[in-house]
Amino acid sequence: MIRVAALYKFVKIEDIQKLQVTLKSWGQELEIKGTLLVAHEGINGTVAGIEDNIHELLKRLQNDPRFSDVDYKLSWSEDYPFYRLKVRLKKEIVTIGIPEVDPTEKVGTYVSPQEWNKIISDPNVIVLDTRNDYEVEIGTFKNAIDPKTKTFREFPKFVKDNIDPKKYSKVAMFCTGGIRCEKASSYMLQEGFEEVYHLKGGILKYLEDMPKEQSLWEGDCFVFDGRVSLAHALEFGHHESCFGCRNPITEEDKSSPFYERGVSCPHCYHHQTEKQKMRARERQRQQELAAKRGQKHIGAVMPKLGPQV
Repeated sequence: MIRVAALYKFVKIEDIQKLQVTLKSWGQELEIKGTLLVAHEGINGTVAGIEDNIHELLKRLQNDPRFSDVDYKLSWSEDYPFYRLKVRLKKEIVTIGIPEVDPTEKVGTYVSPQEWNKIISDPNVIVLDTRNDYEVEIGTFKNAIDPKTKTFREFPKFVKDNIDPKKYSKVAMFCTGGIRCEKASSYMLQEGFEEVYHLKGGILKYLEDMPKEQSLWEGDCFVFDGRVSLAHALEFGHHESCFGCRNPITEEDKSSPFYERGVSCPHCYHHQTEKQKMRARERQRQQELAAKRGQKHIGAVMPKLGPQV
């Protein structure tokens, strides 16, 4: 089994190029795979490796005073859910597109998984899912509002158009691992919302800590790696991923005439060109031939979604 760590930390970083080199060196030494994003506002990513090596990576990070309290969630995968290690420099570790939003200066109130049910059951609290439409589609909290966004950049517009701080003074938000709702909470405070709460550790921590019989979560949680989705106790979920668009797909989707293994699904069939479908068919053919030889064909990588824990 392979250990998977989703991690992030909002903290001011001046020497991002130096940190990039250090993280690449550590990753190569420890045979780590996955993606890490580095920006002046912090680090974010999901990585996988042998358990001892993942703990060594976390230990080295925590030895740096900037990351002594780095937020991370651990889970398992049957195999590496990534092909290689990437350490990339970015303007933001999670992109909201508003430079004034600074989680290193102010954020909302953290809510533990144990207290979350009480908060979102309060009729005076409006509950917002800060994730994107394809994530919300396979699972969310009971009575949560779906902003129907394609990217996190669209979240501020949704709030401006639909959520009046004079009408809704109490807001609770959540996301996969805590990073998007932490940044969103900073934005909401900036917009004049009085009481802003966000789920500490995100959905992953809630599913890990909350007994299923007490849970208000419905469905699976989409994750940005080859496992596609996780369920309660962070067990593997019930979804596969479409190679054409990386949307999570169900058995029902696979029975659609628009589904073709390794090529398309009902979400993307009409958006792909014939040239794109032909390339995908050839890749799928090569993958099946490699499997017959007992080899793994990595070929072209899947469409990029990026780490958004």
